[in-house]
Amino acid sequence: MRIYAAPLEGITTYLFRNAHRAIFGGVDKYFMPFFSPAAEHILTVRELRDLTPEHNMGMPVVPQVMTRRAEDFLWATEQVRELGYGEGNLNLGCPSGTVTAKGKGAGFLARPEELDAFMEEVFSKVTLPVSVKTRLGIREAEEFDRLLEIYNRYPLTELIIHPRVQKDFYKNTVRLDAFAAALPRSRNPVVYNGDLVTAEDCAVFSERFPGVDTVMLGRGLIADPALPRKLRGGAPADREELRRFTQTLYQGYREAYGHPGGAAQRMKELWFYLIHLFADGERYARKMRRVRSPQEYEELEAGIFQDLVLLKEAAGPL
Repeated sequence: MRIYAAPLEGITTYLFRNAHRAIFGGVDKYFMPFFSPAAEHILTVRELRDLTPEHNMGMPVVPQVMTRRAEDFLWATEQVRELGYGEGNLNLGCPSGTVTAKGKGAGFLARPEELDAFMEEVFSKVTLPVSVKTRLGIREAEEFDRLLEIYNRYPLTELIIHPRVQKDFYKNTVRLDAFAAALPRSRNPVVYNGDLVTAEDCAVFSERFPGVDTVMLGRGLIADPALPRKLRGGAPADREELRRFTQTLYQGYREAYGHPGGAAQRMKELWFYLIHLFADGERYARKMRRVRSPQEYEELEAGIFQDLVLLKEAAGPL
């Protein structure tokens, strides 16, 4: 099984990718959090920081672009090609209301004719292989019939399907029956993404879909950084390597931000998921949400590693 790491905005930065690969590994491709090209066609300092090749040395990394304008997507993929990347990914999955209100991300799925025209222009001119990460539609899974017709007309490197609709956000059960119906009809290679949190989840999925040889892990990988390694027969995370992982990230953010306050706030986002790898973590999760200073963060992290039992699998809903 091939394993991809999904992009999570604010978490899976180049600092996260480097720390994860060095300490846990097991990932075949890391997908960057999306960037959305500006009308002026310039890359921001923040975007360049994540895209800089020196920050992604030795890693299979795929930049993700979110836009509804073909000219902007073509410009963006040309930039990442010149930076040395071998693939670009189109984000048609982000369910955020601020994104979809602009017709981007999953919001683009409400405009199938416009999407078709977008892809026709892109694939007539693009100089880089392109994959697509998509949801099933806006409100109903049946919307995917029309969307799949469009995807089938173009040579995608991969079609990454998260079988929820935009209105689901990340709630409700993934719509595996809709995924099963779409799978044999896709002319492009299919990657599955959605609610794979434990090794058992992945085993159950593989038993039902033995023909799917690639999965993308999102929240499950953040909650259990060793999950890809375990899927390859490796050991669960131990306390010391998890501590090394979080401290490597914290120090990296301190250096990147120039002050510990911003680093502590960024680490709170990671711990929102990672706390599920510890028994009775909810009481510490509540404290983590209230952290206001670097000292509070450092004391709370030390308490987690000292007081809580480390689990072999992440527990509870994410």
